[in-house]
Amino acid sequence: MTLSERADKAVELKTSGKYNCAQSVTVALADETGLSEDQLRQISAGFCAGMGNLEATCGALIGAGMIAGLKTEGQGTLGKTKQIQEEFAKRCGALKCKDLKTMTDGKPLCPCEECVRNAVMIYGEIMGLE
Repeated sequence: MTLSERADKAVELKTSGKYNCAQSVTVALADETGLSEDQLRQISAGFCAGMGNLEATCGALIGAGMIAGLKTEGQGTLGKTKQIQEEFAKRCGALKCKDLKTMTDGKPLCPCEECVRNAVMIYGEIMGLE
């Protein structure tokens, strides 16, 4: 599966209404881990709406960080997640769910679907996926 196809899958999962932002990202990147899609869906279930409904760090970003931790087996994960966060902020305009959902001219700064797409794409670019 190409990186673009993974990002499309994440958006499809999110728009289905059955997956939150974190779940959409982790499940779309499941093959990067030794866990099943269902296990990843369960692990990331509480990280929507900005870190458990606190409107803090975007769930899509948290999902990408979770997968980075699994992929790196905890070695150098902090550096990778920092890179992911910095690029996410550039593309989306913010890191916090509350800020991303702030309405300007009737549109959010970055809609959830775009946050999910960007999180998968950025993860893949930083981790060397094609």
